[in-house]
Amino acid sequence: MDTALADRLAAVDARIHDAARAANRDPAGITRIVVTKFHPASLVVDLYDLGVRDVGENRQQELTAKRAELSGIPDLTWHFIGQAQTNKARAVRAAADAVHSVDRDRIADALDAAGGDAPLDVLLQVNLTDDTGRGGVAPAGVEALATHVAGLPSLRLRGVMAVAPLDEEPARAFERLRRSADAVRTVVSDAAWISAGMTGDFPEAIAMGATHLRIGSAITGPRPVRD
Repeated sequence: MDTALADRLAAVDARIHDAARAANRDPAGITRIVVTKFHPASLVVDLYDLGVRDVGENRQQELTAKRAELSGIPDLTWHFIGQAQTNKARAVRAAADAVHSVDRDRIADALDAAGGDAPLDVLLQVNLTDDTGRGGVAPAGVEALATHVAGLPSLRLRGVMAVAPLDEEPARAFERLRRSADAVRTVVSDAAWISAGMTGDFPEAIAMGATHLRIGSAITGPRPVRD
């Protein structure tokens, strides 16, 4: 067993516990997703042996390949957290248990049309910046998108996701995301997931109500160099 990996995981879990307690929250209500981008499938096996059950991937090709390679592991939950594309919706649907990046009607429609044996958990990605070129629905459009997704029979709307802007205090950005989460719950009352917080800002996300954290290098170590 990789003792350094175990130590990093334990250290992050301790920080999650401390941040939850500081926010008067139960740590058991927070799901830690380990992002394994660019790492081999063998790392996921090591993480599984350490008790990790939720892993995240940014790229459809990696998600598909790793899930196929690790098909014998029964209770892993695979989260797709990268930018979703309509032409890859079928492949994403086949490999993901949850998609965090639905930001427009067309993506939702493509994921729904891909079908599946069970409903697909989806979150609405919210753009917390003024840059319309970045991924995510504008906060003003969240309720309309939620209404559209709620009407698609094979999708299950779970909540919202966002990345905090680099030029702003994370807590302020996550407070705006919480308002978007409230808007979604006016459409689907039990859509309570808030996917927010990464290696550098997850304590602030926890303070603002995050239920799902997407943490990579603080646990996995540096990503391998890719050509």
